[in-house]
Amino acid sequence: MTQVTERGTPLQESPRHAAPRRRSPAAAACVLGGAVAAGLGLGFLAVLVIVLWISSPYPDSGPGGALHLAAGLWLMAHGTELVRYETLSGVPAPVGLVPLLLVALPVLLMRRAARLGSASGDAAGAEGDEVLPAGAVFSAVTCGYLTVGAFATVYAAGGPMPADPLSAAWHVPLVAVLAAAGGVWAAKGKQSGPLPEWVPGSVRRAVARPRYALALRSGAAGVLVLLGGGALLVGISLAWHGPEVQNSFLALTGVWSGRFAVLLLALALIPNAMVWGAAYGLGPGFALGAGAVATPLGLEGHAALPRFPLLAALPAPGPGSPLTWAALGLPVAAGLVVGWFAVRRAREVSYGETALTAALGALVCGLAMAGLAAASAGPLGSRMLAGVGPVWWAVGGAAAGWTLVLAVPLAVGVQVWRTRPVRSAAGGVEGDAWHDSGVRELRWEALRRAAEPLVAPAVEVPVAPPVVVAPVEPVPAVPVLPVAVVGARVLARRRPES
Repeated sequence: MTQVTERGTPLQESPRHAAPRRRSPAAAACVLGGAVAAGLGLGFLAVLVIVLWISSPYPDSGPGGALHLAAGLWLMAHGTELVRYETLSGVPAPVGLVPLLLVALPVLLMRRAARLGSASGDAAGAEGDEVLPAGAVFSAVTCGYLTVGAFATVYAAGGPMPADPLSAAWHVPLVAVLAAAGGVWAAKGKQSGPLPEWVPGSVRRAVARPRYALALRSGAAGVLVLLGGGALLVGISLAWHGPEVQNSFLALTGVWSGRFAVLLLALALIPNAMVWGAAYGLGPGFALGAGAVATPLGLEGHAALPRFPLLAALPAPGPGSPLTWAALGLPVAAGLVVGWFAVRRAREVSYGETALTAALGALVCGLAMAGLAAASAGPLGSRMLAGVGPVWWAVGGAAAGWTLVLAVPLAVGVQVWRTRPVRSAAGGVEGDAWHDSGVRELRWEALRRAAEPLVAPAVEVPVAPPVVVAPVEPVPAVPVLPVAVVGARVLARRRPES
């Protein structure tokens, strides 16, 4: 009993007395990572503004004003409106036209911070510390980022172009939340599990169908076609109005630092120009102030816009020409692409299912273009420049309408072509039994038979019956004398007499 108790397996300790897991410092690291991501964005813009301020021959303010302006630009990269108080009329003018390329800076930094935070939480769990769930990582990174954002909003209030507090209160959290969610999702392997239990069962079963994945793919393809066509229209217009663009660029400033700043601003506005070009090809066009709209049918009204190289490529005022009418071929190409990508490969899909998938793809394309149009537009001042850029609801409706009218007939036509009966060599029509529905078992059987020469058949090994061993009677042991004793006796008998 003593040996069993000493050598046996020790009993497990009570959970009450078990050593608690050490709390991981990953939460603090995630908060710090979010703050560092915001600091890196602020630092990048601060360095850029300071370099331009140093190289400017006529700086308007000191380094403090440049740093305040950098904080305002960082907030503007999140979509926040800035307010310009130094105007000729004395009326404060809002500046809400956000360069979309500038938005990529906080998005990429925040997404990277969320991914690193998720990785640090997993590493802490491997070392025995507390593992942070995805929600905790998301909350910690967002908290650190928004803390720096609040300080930046207060600091920018003392600069020449402070941020609107109400605009910053929802734009900065929106960008931070979306970027952090994308980073955590990417760090967890892009898992797309089932919907929560509180979602109705009919909705969960409907979302699990493949039609929604095809609709997203076809809608994304249509958006890419529209944006690519918009970039093509902008490039053609810049090349067509080359002398005007060059004169506008050279007339803005005569020093190289100013021209470098104008070039950077033009590059940051290229995504906006792509969306404006797509809106122009869709038909609604874009507004150039109060009462001025540019469409393929012509430029109506008088555009009271500042001198800028990209704006110098606008069409001339007046009715359009066949060259501008050709831009309407862009939504036609987008609708055809949406219809092509909405068709499934399987032949057992009905025509109604194909038409519904194409319609959902058109809806996705319209919603995406509406969001991009809203993000690319904004005010450049008050009164005449209160609204510049495409109108989001008009662009979204036009994109959805064009693609719906063209995608649904094309998708159904492609489905009819793929499910057509196969003709024999004699000219007759054969039943295409290989692709008909309900014969999947026959197809697998044919594939198995075709693969028999390549795959060795499985050989069954016979199992031997169990062998019964008869009991053996125990044999009594014969005592054997030790060898050393026997040898000693023999040597004693052979010892010669002295």
